[in-house]
Amino acid sequence: SPRTVIQPDMQPGQCWAFKGTQGFLVIQLLTPIQPTAFSLEHIPKSLSPNGRIESAPKEFSVWGLIDENDAEGINLGNFSYQDNGETLQYFPVEETQTESYRYVELRITSNHGNPEYTCLYRFRVHGTPSYA
Repeated sequence: SPRTVIQPDMQPGQCWAFKGTQGFLVIQLLTPIQPTAFSLEHIPKSLSPNGRIESAPKEFSVWGLIDENDAEGINLGNFSYQDNGETLQYFPVEETQTESYRYVELRITSNHGNPEYTCLYRFRVHGTPSYA
């Protein structure tokens, strides 16, 4: 289930796996926030059954949405998850903006080489709440 990506557990295979190398996920935040950064987490190579993390997302972008039907959105940045980096990687917002968003869309455009599926373990949105 896509809900897996916002849960605290992090065990091999307990991810949201989607077919192919491209996919997207829209997350409704508890309250509107002004995003400052995002983090993406994948299991380490040492916990992978084959010692590789080819199913880990590679290239991705994050979009701020006014509502869940917002077809346009504001691109908050284009990022790359490094398969040889830390398992938890932090990505500061690239777009200088002052908007707050109730919805954030994660668009994954490639993975690290698995043509069959991509596994998304954990995605977090960091920012300042807007209670107005």
